[in-house]
Amino acid sequence: MEKLLLGVLLLTVISGGLTHSDMRGKAFIFPQESNTAYVSLIPAVKKPLRNFTLCLKTFTDLTRPYSLFSYSTPSQPNELLLFVNKIGEYTLYIGDVGVTFNAPQIRYAPIHVCASWESASGIAEFWVNGNPVGRKGLRKGYSIGRESKIILGQEQDSFGGRFDAKQSLVGEVWDVSLWDHVLPLKEMCASYFSGNLLNWKSLNYGDYGYVVIKPSVWA
Repeated sequence: MEKLLLGVLLLTVISGGLTHSDMRGKAFIFPQESNTAYVSLIPAVKKPLRNFTLCLKTFTDLTRPYSLFSYSTPSQPNELLLFVNKIGEYTLYIGDVGVTFNAPQIRYAPIHVCASWESASGIAEFWVNGNPVGRKGLRKGYSIGRESKIILGQEQDSFGGRFDAKQSLVGEVWDVSLWDHVLPLKEMCASYFSGNLLNWKSLNYGDYGYVVIKPSVWA
């Protein structure tokens, strides 16, 4: 009986930091620069990825580099990373190899970003606010590892950690979805709540440090 009670207690402690929630109409706010504030996203299924589509919306007034979406594995911190170098310049990393996309510079307005990649061709596609900004090739034949840590607000320099405050997001993120296949653009824009790996209306997450959840002020 004592072992059973101890097991229940440990399970409660381990799962106590995780939340399952319908996040429609809500945003994660990262109010200040730090190396301690982040959100950990738990995918519905852990599996190797040979294709994906990622969509999210964000707002910030930062002009320095910052991370939008960081997916690491034990062997590769930059397994799937969406990183903003400066206003209008985005780098997508797959297996620590990156390609850069240049979009129109948009300041002081929310941005809807979508990226997709397929292993068979190596083609990565990128859209900003529903407009394509290019197709480039990287990591043809590669498979993204299944044992992942998915982080918003920080860029992982090791599996689940080694955050740099100067790469942190100060701003807001909402409507994050991840699929295990490539979606046509019109489907992305119409179904961004329905990712089969990360689904904003049925999201498992943990928030750590100074992170605030508030109603989104943008659509």
